[in-house]
Amino acid sequence: MTSSNPIISIQSVGKSYGSFRAIKEISLDIEHGEFFSLLGASGCGKTTLLRMLAGFEDVTDGAVLIDGEDMTGVPPFLRPVNMVFQSYAIFPHLNVTDNIGYGLRKQKLPKAQRQEMIDEMLSLVQLDGYGARRANQLSGGQRQRIALARALIMKPKVLLLDEPLGALDKHLREQMQLELRRLQQALGITFVFVTHDQEEALTLSDRIAVMSGGAVLQVDTPAGLYEHPRTREVASFIGHMNFLEARVTGRKNGHATLDVAGLGTLDVPANGAALSTGDRTSIAVRPEKLRLHHSAPENGQRAVQGALKMTTYLGERSHFHVEVPGCDRPLAVSASNATLQDGRANAIGQPVWLTWAADSLIMMNDT
Repeated sequence: MTSSNPIISIQSVGKSYGSFRAIKEISLDIEHGEFFSLLGASGCGKTTLLRMLAGFEDVTDGAVLIDGEDMTGVPPFLRPVNMVFQSYAIFPHLNVTDNIGYGLRKQKLPKAQRQEMIDEMLSLVQLDGYGARRANQLSGGQRQRIALARALIMKPKVLLLDEPLGALDKHLREQMQLELRRLQQALGITFVFVTHDQEEALTLSDRIAVMSGGAVLQVDTPAGLYEHPRTREVASFIGHMNFLEARVTGRKNGHATLDVAGLGTLDVPANGAALSTGDRTSIAVRPEKLRLHHSAPENGQRAVQGALKMTTYLGERSHFHVEVPGCDRPLAVSASNATLQDGRANAIGQPVWLTWAADSLIMMNDT
């Protein structure tokens, strides 16, 4: 997804703290009205990059453009952005109305107009009637909605969110994910969202930048990252993945012939990998892409036999670990309990067979 006028253009941006390189020449564009997430483990540079967009950190190299304007030297309060923090940053001595309207005080608007704008925000975040409440009378989810309303009332072109749901429990976090997406779609404002939670990023985002070591590894849609990761690091960070060692034995028409540990000789799409005959690589396959059978398939489908080592019942789904000769670790298999073959008991040690669709195997670009 690219356009000639992105709302944010990050151009060869780098950030150094002395000899430490926190951000390494990142270039990417974020579009108008996009929900864009920066995803990665702690210390990967995602919050540093967000703070550079906000103006809280200076850019060492490169430039940040917002709506076509170079933000070099522009302080945070003059940028067309607003920011929501994990800690909410709600003023405890003010009620909800005054918290939401805090940023309007310098605009010298008529009191009636300010109140109308505040009421609109309260309605937008579904907190009508809460204006007189104090911060200590609000739940975590309500405080987060107030923080969102306070940021959105200033009508920023971009809303920056630094792990805003991190302090919430799982159930409330899931509720707020839906609320965030609803708000973003209703307003059409660009959201740039920082998270270390892969499920959260997949749920919310139009596109995701996966970061590691101050660099962007891959930018793609949630489906693109999940189904077509380009590197082993991206594949292992997004969802669960089995990796099998392989050796290239031939290449033809965009496919590679591989000798895959445990699976034998297979032809798979080369996935852009610049590998030659004899090179070592790895194959990735999602647990849900493997099919578990209690008897050998009779239709000639490619299958391998293994032994069941562990099973975990999770209500809707079950997870299995299957030991396959030639693999250095058991393969993870995930299946819906509604579709498991004939519902047989899964006794540890019993023989099972695994099958897979040809397009479910992904060749990695790195080892």
